[in-house]
Amino acid sequence: MLRARDEMDRRYAEPLDVPALAAIAHLSASRFGRVFKEVYGETPHRYLQRRRVERAMALLRQTERPVTQVAWDVGFASLGTFSRTFSAVVGCSPSEFRAQAEPVDVPTCFVAAWTRPRERTTFSEKQDGAAAD
Repeated sequence: MLRARDEMDRRYAEPLDVPALAAIAHLSASRFGRVFKEVYGETPHRYLQRRRVERAMALLRQTERPVTQVAWDVGFASLGTFSRTFSAVVGCSPSEFRAQAEPVDVPTCFVAAWTRPRERTTFSEKQDGAAAD
């Protein structure tokens, strides 16, 4: 599983398919999807999307490239898909993020860890979790 995830991390901007990643992990495609979610808490597709959005966040913060170019650089073929995915993961559009984000003078790996997008939860989901405790 680590080899497959490392491959996704290395080649995030390229088209990747589940059968090829499953072969790296020596699993069938369907088994790979289930095991990946058990191990990493998200599907391979969602993991790849999040990695692409993380890289896009860094590019938007550190460069003046147009949003469309950033979308292509991180592996999205469509600006609409990029904007929708970015907004779902981060909570604002790429343009809004760029306007709010300030460049920082620390290594990119630290910024990535500090600003890593997390799954957004609604207020009712938070209350349901508190009620279960």
